[in-house]
Amino acid sequence: MNKITFLPRLQRERDKFENLLNRVGFTRQMTMKGVSGRLSVKDLLADILSREQFMADRLSEILHGEVYSPCASHSALDIFQNKFGYPDYESPLLEKENRNHGVTYKHINIGVDDIVEQELAAYGNIVTALEKLTHDHCLDHDLFHRIAEHTYKPYHRTSMEINRWLRSIAAESN
Repeated sequence: MNKITFLPRLQRERDKFENLLNRVGFTRQMTMKGVSGRLSVKDLLADILSREQFMADRLSEILHGEVYSPCASHSALDIFQNKFGYPDYESPLLEKENRNHGVTYKHINIGVDDIVEQELAAYGNIVTALEKLTHDHCLDHDLFHRIAEHTYKPYHRTSMEINRWLRSIAAESN
């Protein structure tokens, strides 16, 4: 893989996700519970925001020559989350697919528009940093895989949940 093929794929996946969010529509629907358990689309978007912010921060560290090492202890995980406001998603101690309800709770009093704005900024920071990094940086840090893990793979999981929810709403209204 290289940046010439990865960046358009990332953008295509992003476009599909944004189109789905546009189908959800109004703020009221974004905050309705029950999309995934008791979570709303807003809650799911907060989870994606935290994953993208995690990746944007790691890319910034690479650009500045800083070294990131995944947390190897539970106390290190707590320190990391207190410092950054999101979990160390690449720690082997964390289950990758599971949502961190602390992230959802952290965003409970933040409006949908603010979460969307922050999420768009985090995604933009990922793209900007990736454009600045050399191909060798991308390979040395396994960035194509890591970026996919924190962007479009969560988009896919979340899209499946939202689509299932939209179908259930449509079935209830018939």
